[in-house]
Amino acid sequence: MRILLDAQLPRSLVRPLEQVGCDVLHTLDLHDGNLSADNMISSIDDIAVRIVFCKDADVVRSHLLRGTPARLLLVATGNIGNQDLTALLLRSAGAEPVA
Repeated sequence: MRILLDAQLPRSLVRPLEQVGCDVLHTLDLHDGNLSADNMISSIDDIAVRIVFCKDADVVRSHLLRGTPARLLLVATGNIGNQDLTALLLRSAGAEPVA
């Protein structure tokens, strides 16, 4: 699974997802880092066939109205610790958290 993590998700999620075989980029890895525009994130997804994991309502609107990014996982958890968030996303990626 190829994933792009949006700026609103912690970079600490990259390693656990990589450990279960995912190819993961975080917006911090992009040229403009966390300042990358939503349309840049969407174009990376569409060109590189990545699933965007995000909390950003603007990205959701773009997905619904324009179909970009083509693949989107909306993270709508409210306040949740990074350990629980990691476990949730690993399950979403089809893997179980490493104990």
